[in-house]
Amino acid sequence: MAPGREHSSVTAAGSAAASCGADPFEILSRSWRTVAIDHRGSGASRHRAPRITFEALTNDLLRVLDALSIDSCVLAGESMGALVMLEAALRWPDRVDGLVIVDGRTSGDRTPATDRLVAGCKSDFEATMRAFINACVPEEDCAAERAWGELIVNRSDADSAIQMLECLEGIEVESRLGSLAVPTLILHGSRDAIVPLASAQRLAARIEGSRLVVAEGAGHVPTVTRPRWVAEQIEAFFG
Repeated sequence: MAPGREHSSVTAAGSAAASCGADPFEILSRSWRTVAIDHRGSGASRHRAPRITFEALTNDLLRVLDALSIDSCVLAGESMGALVMLEAALRWPDRVDGLVIVDGRTSGDRTPATDRLVAGCKSDFEATMRAFINACVPEEDCAAERAWGELIVNRSDADSAIQMLECLEGIEVESRLGSLAVPTLILHGSRDAIVPLASAQRLAARIEGSRLVVAEGAGHVPTVTRPRWVAEQIEAFFG
């Protein structure tokens, strides 16, 4: 699979450009066909279903591929979006040419941190989102990126955020990853306080032939703070 051919890179992240400059999609679009998916409840798309479910998030991906006549592609997912992409790759391996996992979660298990986040969304959504963004972006020189991140997360609302967190409960893909047989690039920030680097290391050990590349000094969202680095890693791996 080479850049410039009729393949697509599909991600669970929003498609707005980061304030630090060109985001990975803008850079990759010079040689790839790129498609961004906005999760239900994340703000840019409306959703009318009574509840957000993991099944719906996964099926949304397949619907987008079908609607755009994309037979197969490289799937890219960040944070909780990685769970969706990994589940899709396990369910429909013939539709997946490769995977890019950026600071990705592989389990939806409730943790004390998750419980605090849910409680914070219920009591003070705006302050909780501000604290969450600060944790995602620990880099000292990224005040603009943190401000942009706050604008993005506040497109959503407390109920939707809670539903997205709770719909992951019981979801686990790590034990099934041995069956994946697609080129997989794993990118992870060394200072990620949301998903520890050890999680990415376990992921790399589970997926045969995968490559783990660590962004030294980066936090949870190198797609925002280091978009050029992310794009270069994808180009180098798949190009």
